[in-house]
Amino acid sequence: MTDPADLVRPDGGQTARPIHLIDAASHEAWLASRTERERAALAAQDFQPKAYAHGILPGEKADEWSVVSFVANVHSLSSWCLSKLPSVLPAGTYRLAEREPGPAIFGWMTAQYRFERYKAKKDDKGPRVLLTGKPGAIDAAAAQARATALVRDMVNTPTAEMGPDEIEAQARRIAERNGAALSVTRGDALESGYPMIHAVGRAADRANAPRLIELAWGREDHPRVALVGKGVTFDTGGLDIKPASGMRLMKKDMGGAAHALALADLVMGAGLPVRLHLLLPVAENAIAGNAFRPGDVLRSRKGLTVEIGNTDAEGRLILGDALTRAGEEKPELIVDFATLTGAARVALGPDLPALFTNDDALADELASCAKDVDDPLWRLPLWAPYNDLFKSDIADLSNSGDSPFAGATTAALFLQRFVPDKTVWAHFDTFAWRPTAKPGRPKGGEALGLRATFTLLQKRYGSKAE
Repeated sequence: MTDPADLVRPDGGQTARPIHLIDAASHEAWLASRTERERAALAAQDFQPKAYAHGILPGEKADEWSVVSFVANVHSLSSWCLSKLPSVLPAGTYRLAEREPGPAIFGWMTAQYRFERYKAKKDDKGPRVLLTGKPGAIDAAAAQARATALVRDMVNTPTAEMGPDEIEAQARRIAERNGAALSVTRGDALESGYPMIHAVGRAADRANAPRLIELAWGREDHPRVALVGKGVTFDTGGLDIKPASGMRLMKKDMGGAAHALALADLVMGAGLPVRLHLLLPVAENAIAGNAFRPGDVLRSRKGLTVEIGNTDAEGRLILGDALTRAGEEKPELIVDFATLTGAARVALGPDLPALFTNDDALADELASCAKDVDDPLWRLPLWAPYNDLFKSDIADLSNSGDSPFAGATTAALFLQRFVPDKTVWAHFDTFAWRPTAKPGRPKGGEALGLRATFTLLQKRYGSKAE
């Protein structure tokens, strides 16, 4: 992928094709103002005033054509309103004819993302460059586009080349680039301190040994923020094995780790004044003679005992140990990302990550930030009476209850048991995947809730450390 910063450039008056924007309110008047030749050309193209529609306007000479594109509101552009154009226009340089692109530069950048690692024939059509008279916006949008591409790349990559070693290597690269400290606890060394991470990952071969990856960055006297990401590199379901159809996309079960790592990179790159603690519990939920079993009782890092009701409810186990470790540093905020439950997808579909939080003010802030940056989310309840649904007869709790109801909520309530009392916490149950393409958002791995959370951190902690 071309670096996003090269896809939007400062407008210095260079030659560029104009893009005219119209909406429902301006369409008729704009059309009436065009020449008969232009109206005939648009009619021949069957140009309609509907979302993402575009048309080519002929000029006096063959190479003087321009573009018209329909948007929802010409006075309030969104991240995605121009994102179809890079896929339908030829390579070249463009500028909006009557206004600045504003937030639409992000969608212009991400629309040109390609995952072509395994393709012999690459997209070689060349970049579509958009000009802006506000060059100060380019770097911030490019940083978020790179973070989005990182999530997409990691999730799209098959497990054979995105296992625990590769996630650790990616974390190490990001740590070194930002001057952060990285530590890793792996394999049998997990057994005493992080027994649930160890249990979930111990059946994988030695090359894919489970591990807890920790990154620390920032001044000790700054507010502490912990980011936690579920990193199950492949989920067979364990001994409660998934059917083939359920296993097909399980390369994406490390999507939470990809989100947390990309968010940490954004925080460090922006120099936010926080003491950052990133925790990535990473494991492959494999099947072997030493795999953990239904009916086993695991002792967690927190000391709580967990009866295994289903080995396919493994993500909450590794997150439980990681959340406990995060809480030991007494952060003022913990945010975790996880591809945790199918129940969240049944409730909200693939586009909306489910947000659970123990703090109403945080929920309101996140909802506002999500709207501001076109990165939607939806809050679901931490309904305390449902704690009864994962009671165990022989342990402190079960990792899966007998009830088929409220699966996303009960999973979130399980995680809450490992978050310190009075610590503000948000949990994103995300799909990390787009089953069908949308303009600017190709089918495959996807970052959901990433920009909303980064925007919240920027608003809470300021733009840059002193």
